[in-house]
Amino acid sequence: MPGGFGWGVGNAFDICLGINLVADLAAGANTGKRLHMRNYESVCVVLWKNAASAGTDDVVIQCKEANAASSGTLQNIASNPITEYYTKSATTLAGTEAWVRTTQTAGSAVTIAGATYAAKQVITAFEINANSLSDGFEWFEVDIADPGSGGTILGGLLYIPSGLRIARQPDLLAQPNA
Repeated sequence: MPGGFGWGVGNAFDICLGINLVADLAAGANTGKRLHMRNYESVCVVLWKNAASAGTDDVVIQCKEANAASSGTLQNIASNPITEYYTKSATTLAGTEAWVRTTQTAGSAVTIAGATYAAKQVITAFEINANSLSDGFEWFEVDIADPGSGGTILGGLLYIPSGLRIARQPDLLAQPNA
């Protein structure tokens, strides 16, 4: 029922900020927000970026786990849960692009290869299950290292947590970091 309880947000999934839209991902390291995974079964990480103004720098999306909402111990996800990710790309995204599946050796990072994607607009998505986090680590964070000095790259990152432990109207959902 559109506009009421029973639709996707709050029932099947939530939408949370990972990294705010950044005018230049290559201006330095980009630290993501933390998401408390005890509230969710999994999270889909979605990166979107514009074409780089110059160069072919890689964009590396590093998934981390933490044992506190802030500070505490922060480390790369030890279980190396990422074996595949999906990408849509074009010189100018038009909404007609199909997903392209990429497989990789199990790891905690995804690399958007500059040699392939620097001159393109890109949407990349992959999923992390909450049970991929180490014992005592309940928070999830994604960081994007400084891609380099090849050119400016407009981009940002969203978390779409799913498998909500408690489904509610969107305005009654738990704060994502709590």
